[in-house]
Amino acid sequence: MSGSQVPVAADLAATDDIGWAVRLLAATPTHEHRDPELLRRWARAADAFGAALAPVECEARIVERDGGLELGLLARYTSRPPTVELYTDTIDLAERVVDARGWRDWYPAGSVRAAALAHEAVHVHLHHGPAKSALKSALGHSALRLGRLRVSGHVAGAEEVAAHAYARTVCGLGRSPLLLTAALAAETESGTAPGTTPPPARDARREN
Repeated sequence: MSGSQVPVAADLAATDDIGWAVRLLAATPTHEHRDPELLRRWARAADAFGAALAPVECEARIVERDGGLELGLLARYTSRPPTVELYTDTIDLAERVVDARGWRDWYPAGSVRAAALAHEAVHVHLHHGPAKSALKSALGHSALRLGRLRVSGHVAGAEEVAAHAYARTVCGLGRSPLLLTAALAAETESGTAPGTTPPPARDARREN
């Protein structure tokens, strides 16, 4: 695929990382009618949480395979048994998109795979450890209040935002992988990659 085939779409890069995180939350079921300012507050909290996480090793089995373009996935974590699937065809396309759009300073060679693995490592970490409760607390969303008792509520999509922020930080990326997934969606929707399915706004779909 040549660079001339890919539209510049400068508006993608003009949206900052928090802006893309807000878009991810807004597109997540249950948030359709949420106050945009509330979504932005959650996006900032989840981004800060992910960026501050200490590096974690991926404790799941890692499998590389094709077929990601058909599924619309860069990577996926499944918990039974704990496995991280990295889709090499989507990763290869993402690397070509980075070159075509002139984003190599933000995403060094090989960083797409590294970021996808880091992203899924956080899903494993949140799925099996106390960090999931810590993320809920950081978001400040209350599912229930009874006097002085407050039960932290789940915010759909916040874990994805945190995982993207973590990947951006530990892989030393100039921009969040969220921007790259948006570019992948624009790439496939433009028809420059016939027969493929646009990757979702999130890098991973988890099956528990």
